[in-house]
Amino acid sequence: MTAGRRAVLAAMAGGLLAGCAGPKSSASASASPGPARPTTGAATTPTPGPVPSATPAARPPVSRAQIVARYGRSVPHTWGFDAPGVVHSLPRTTQDIALTFDACGGPGGSGYDRALIEFLRTRHIPATLFVNSRWVDANPGLFHRLAADPLFEIANHGTRHRPLSVTGRSAYGIPGTRGAGEVYDEIAGNRARLTRLLGAPPRFFRSGTAYCDDVAAHIVTDLGERFVSFSVNGDGGATFTAEQVHTTVASAPAGSIVLCHMNHPEGGTARGIASAVPHLLATGHRFVRLSDALHRT
Repeated sequence: MTAGRRAVLAAMAGGLLAGCAGPKSSASASASPGPARPTTGAATTPTPGPVPSATPAARPPVSRAQIVARYGRSVPHTWGFDAPGVVHSLPRTTQDIALTFDACGGPGGSGYDRALIEFLRTRHIPATLFVNSRWVDANPGLFHRLAADPLFEIANHGTRHRPLSVTGRSAYGIPGTRGAGEVYDEIAGNRARLTRLLGAPPRFFRSGTAYCDDVAAHIVTDLGERFVSFSVNGDGGATFTAEQVHTTVASAPAGSIVLCHMNHPEGGTARGIASAVPHLLATGHRFVRLSDALHRT
């Protein structure tokens, strides 16, 4: 077990993604759901779609009706952070680390960690920002400035910030999507919006809470995005102190995808990142956007 995975498991016990769940949901984190069990009825094995190409805009669009027809009777067999096609780490042939920051939006989650972003800009540290539609609604000007900054790339964090399930399973008190049609809506709604705003579709998706089942993960692929999870939970859902963030992020091994949050300025994320990044640079690591490391995989 890697150090990053140990950090993930330790954080699960204390409220893994409370920064996404919101203040009313963090107490549910100790009751993390287990593996999905097949429901009654005939199971249909989902057929994964093609791996997204480097130019997803060239792919023919897949409609909601097509997704429902393809997966409407599929029964999931996994639930959690691991599913076929889900990316947890970068190729380990370099010293690269990817910092990713979620902006979840909604009640208690539409803030902006200015100190964090300004630190990244000052030190020229690239990052991938997973933004939810609700956060864009609350921060349109900030969104446009972030999208125009070449240090950052914008990724899809869903339309309503839902765990991605075809059976309605919840995570940390947040109800999941119910059925293939709602999975489509959660991905495609924000995808269409970001495509209009950015001029090109986002390449990466992370669900609210980062939970998904295997059927939903296949739908993400069919819609032209790659589901990106994480290997290091850097800020415990924006609940860690600055010292805890530093300890967790500074110990990230090469190839890590670090998950933190940029929507809780009151937390310890900014100060922890500001102290961990120089340490990682001094030990030979390099920071990259996801597209810099995953464009050929």
